[in-house]
Parts: sequence; C-alpha cells; structure tokens
Amino acid sequence: MNWQVVGAVVLIFVLRVANMSLDTLRLVLVVRGQRLLAAAAGFFEALIFVLVLGQVLRDLTNIWNVLAYSSGYSGGILVGMWLEERLALGFGHVRVITAPDKAVAATLRAMGFAVTELRGQGRSGEVSVINCTVQRRDVGRVQAAIKAVDEAAFITVDEIRPLHRGFWPS
Repeated sequence: MNWQVVGAVVLIFVLRVANMSLDTLRLVLVVRGQRLLAAAAGFFEALIFVLVLGQVLRDLTNIWNVLAYSSGYSGGILVGMWLEERLALGFGHVRVITAPDKAVAATLRAMGFAVTELRGQGRSGEVSVINCTVQRRDVGRVQAAIKAVDEAAFITVDEIRPLHRGFWPS
C-alpha cells in the first residue's frame, strides 16, 4: 500500500469522525432549542458527508476506504458523545430527597443556587424534597456538595429546557 492510499484512508477516517461528531452535537443542539447553532453544525456535517462519501463511492472495491468510512462513523459517535459531555450544554433539574435535619438546601443556597424545599413523607418518616435547577456544567459540583452534607441523600437529575423565568446565578 503506498502513502497516497494510506493518506486517503486516514483522511476519510478523520473526516468521518468529524462528520459524526457534528451530527451528535447537532442533535443535542436541536433538542436544546439552539436553532442557529444546529443549522450551522448541519451545514458542515452535510458538506463533510458529501465529500467523504464521494471519495468512498469512487472505488467501492477499495476495502480500506470502506473500512475507514465505517470505523470513522463509530469513532465519530464516541467523540461526539465525549464532546457533548465536556460542553455540558443546557440545564439539569436536581431533585434531592434527604432527612429534614440535614442542611442540603442551605448549602446549595450558600453556593448561589435557587432552591425550592418541600416537606414530604417517605418510607421511614418525614423527608425534605429539594428542587434546584442548575446549568449542566454545575451538576457535578452540586452533587458533591450534597454528598458532603448527606451521604445518604437520594439524588436524581433530569435534563430540562426552561420555559419561563426563574433565578439563574451569574
């Protein structure tokens, strides 16, 4: 195999990874309502797709191009998911069920987050149900703060798309 063929195979793989990474990010942007960013990602995704597919379709007997295209697809999904986790776009709604004598709500408020605290009845008695909506990039920090106050707290996080108002720390 000569260097020109190797270069073409590597280029197909790298461009296909970029293509699928953009595809994954575009889907996240669509779900999050980021129309313009999603459209821009879609433009570059389609551009790369057409160029790479054209290269592969020129010679379907070249198994290396086909393998590079297919493996780039898989690799691009993984890279796109990794990028999405690192970008942490959007918001998470953190719900905590904790003992009423724990200072979870006060700790989150001290960190600058808006907290709504409700009283509830759990299996073993009275509980505090704490609701807090944060940017996704803050979810790990919020979770660590909750665990520091109450290791036994039950914590869930839902991805949300805020519709109206609310308090957002600067």
